[in-house]
Amino acid sequence: MFRETLKRLVQVWSGLSLAWQFVIAGGIGLLAVMLVVGLWVTSQIRQGVMHNSATTTALYVDSVIAPLLPDLRKNQELDSTVKRALDETLGQGALGKRLVSFKLWRRDGTVLYSKDSDLIGRRFKPNANLVAAFAGNVMVKYNQLDDEENDKERALGLPLLEIYNPVREPWSGDVVAVTEFYEVSDDFEANLGSALKWSWLVVAAATAASLAFLSGIVFRGSRTIVTQRAALEAKVAELQAALAQNSSLRQRVQRASRRATAINERYLRRIGADLHDGPAQLVALAALRMDSQALVDPATPKPQREAEIAHIHKTLGEAMREIRGICNGLVLPQIETQAVADILRLAVAEHERRTDTKVLLTLPERLPELGTSEKISIYRFVQEGLNNAYRHGKGKGQQVRATMKGGKLVVEVQDTGPGFDPVRSEGLGLAGLRERIESIGGQFETLSGPGGTRLVITLSVEEQP
Repeated sequence: MFRETLKRLVQVWSGLSLAWQFVIAGGIGLLAVMLVVGLWVTSQIRQGVMHNSATTTALYVDSVIAPLLPDLRKNQELDSTVKRALDETLGQGALGKRLVSFKLWRRDGTVLYSKDSDLIGRRFKPNANLVAAFAGNVMVKYNQLDDEENDKERALGLPLLEIYNPVREPWSGDVVAVTEFYEVSDDFEANLGSALKWSWLVVAAATAASLAFLSGIVFRGSRTIVTQRAALEAKVAELQAALAQNSSLRQRVQRASRRATAINERYLRRIGADLHDGPAQLVALAALRMDSQALVDPATPKPQREAEIAHIHKTLGEAMREIRGICNGLVLPQIETQAVADILRLAVAEHERRTDTKVLLTLPERLPELGTSEKISIYRFVQEGLNNAYRHGKGKGQQVRATMKGGKLVVEVQDTGPGFDPVRSEGLGLAGLRERIESIGGQFETLSGPGGTRLVITLSVEEQP
């Protein structure tokens, strides 16, 4: 049971913030210090108040009693005249009302005089206060009537201040006797209690102020630590996200690089196939015709010879046109210095001129400035998209639209042709476009169906002000 309770306390303590741990631990520590300091201060105040009160009373009593006493160094006893004078002095007037008991002690513990006549001449063992008084010190006790000769004082039931005052010889200053008197201290306890209360209040206020001041510093530091920790955690999370993104991009670049190598090889094969199946066949046909009998035989009529030559020229012309068509798809216009809108217009115009078809171009008022790689990618995307729309969509409903959405440039190419299955039928051109767009951090999307085909690319760019 104790272990479980201790474990729960440790868990609760661990769940607290450093600031609250300091407040609790510091509060307990300062409370302990306050108790120690308070007890010491109240003890010093108590002793100081008692000593000051005793010294004041002792001076007053000494000024009244000393002139009545004989030379106690020579006279070890008091005669009747001195005793009567002491009785009169202590039995009436202000001093008599102030003192309820009075004793005159000799060094050996003999009572030379007392308001209680039964004690005169009796001898008691000197207590510690009496010995200290004979050493020249004014001693004081409050309401501690524990000596053998205090029976009468205890019977009074009053708060008494017991004072031991040394009686000195005037010319030598030696202590020759000690007066012990008891003063009624009705207001002493109230004054002492008030002084002690105020001392405790001051100590408690100083402790509370210290704790509040230190706690304020600790809480301020704790808030700073929490703020910095939150900022650091946010930075760490941001760095982790950046690392994850960089890792993803690196993997995408590696995949794109491998696929680009394969696609380039496929492009070379397609170009080779286009040259072999088109211009090469036409050139070979022209070469065969040049070796024909009509050109070799000198007896061939001139009209036939000219017709054969014209046919060879036509064949070679067709070969040249096909070669130029292939080259037009490979050679880029000068687009580095052109704006994005001009590049879109150029791609659409080239397609319209080459295919003798119409394309609807939709542009916003402003488009952002992009780098050369992005411009080339956009040009190739529009070029390939329109070529596909012309070959597979019969050129129906060809459109190119550019928009800005949330700091991103979106370019779309669409038609209203028969469509295709983008999962199974993505050809070499579309695969190459996908790799090109993803290599610059963009997104490529193919949407196709019976109602037509829509190709969409999205580039993350900041819109220019």
